[in-house]
Amino acid sequence: MKKQAVFLVLITLLIFTKAFSQSNLNNSECAILNPENFNKVIDGKQVGLFFLKNGNLTAAITNYGGRIVSLCAPDKNGQKADVVLGFKSIDDYLKATGVYHGAIVGRVIGRIAKGTFELDGKIHSLPINNGVNHQHGGLKGFHNQVWDVKTVTDSTLVLSYISVDGEMGYPGTLKVEATYQLTSNNELSLKLLATTDKTTIVNLTNHAFFNLAGEGNGSILDHILTIPSNYFCAVNPDKIKTGEILKVAGTPFDFSKGKSIGADIGLEKSNEQLHFGGGYDQSYVLKKKKSNKIVLAATVVDPKSGRKLEVLTNNLGVHFFSANFFKGNDIGKMGKPFHYRESFALETQDYNSPNQISFPTIILKPGEKYESYTIYRFSCLK
Repeated sequence: MKKQAVFLVLITLLIFTKAFSQSNLNNSECAILNPENFNKVIDGKQVGLFFLKNGNLTAAITNYGGRIVSLCAPDKNGQKADVVLGFKSIDDYLKATGVYHGAIVGRVIGRIAKGTFELDGKIHSLPINNGVNHQHGGLKGFHNQVWDVKTVTDSTLVLSYISVDGEMGYPGTLKVEATYQLTSNNELSLKLLATTDKTTIVNLTNHAFFNLAGEGNGSILDHILTIPSNYFCAVNPDKIKTGEILKVAGTPFDFSKGKSIGADIGLEKSNEQLHFGGGYDQSYVLKKKKSNKIVLAATVVDPKSGRKLEVLTNNLGVHFFSANFFKGNDIGKMGKPFHYRESFALETQDYNSPNQISFPTIILKPGEKYESYTIYRFSCLK
């Protein structure tokens, strides 16, 4: 056993050494990031920063929470900017008031009312971390865990994490694998796979915040957003899904034909659902039945830079959040504060809550495989 442990440590060190050796090559075109600022041991596990490059995209990802730290993409003139909000060191992530930046979130994304759900006739209690509710997997959810590094290449990073039975109150030992890959088609893809040894609930996502003008470069209210959906999920004042699915037609939530994010956001005083979210903070229905078919979830265009982002997924829905609560308390890697509505999130996910039996299930049983695919595809308008 001792020899095996030493071997595993040596393999881990080799992986980290390779990633660090690539840093000067892959980090020279965009955000200034020093991998040494991410070299830290947390909960007995080594944290690092890993640089990927392919096509016109470069990315930096840390195994602390599987976070996208940086994603650099060219504009219509070929000038690159970092379009994902992130921090310049692991210490900045640890002290940030916004705790989900770029992270893989789980075991269940979103809010669970009063931190309880029933599964196979048993009530499970989860820790409360959002008012009287459980949110985004709890304080020690997947975003605050150090993931194991399985594979690193120039364009691919494979991470894994084992969430033990009872962690944050969830039943079953869940084995998760996350594969980030940059493609020559200017795509960053994320494949999330999970299996369990006991019936449980799973609904994962990545919580990256984007600004297509570049991190710290002002409001996203002029970005043009298209969500090809006719329905969104209603919430109560605690932003818990009620189980009601509403039509977007005739409401501020209609992005089916494309409009600026800021076009109707000022109606939050007169629109109850917009008011509950303090802006946009709602899940959209992309399809009603589970399948692995990948569909377009959203398209965003920054008119000034010409950058275009298409988000594709096999999930049933996408959650749109317009960064309604940032107050400039956190300083990003570019040295600029994160302000109110200067970024947006498009979180691909199944739109269920475990307490809404009318919604498609997020239950995972032994012998089954959870599969979630997200593609961030970049291009430019001339």
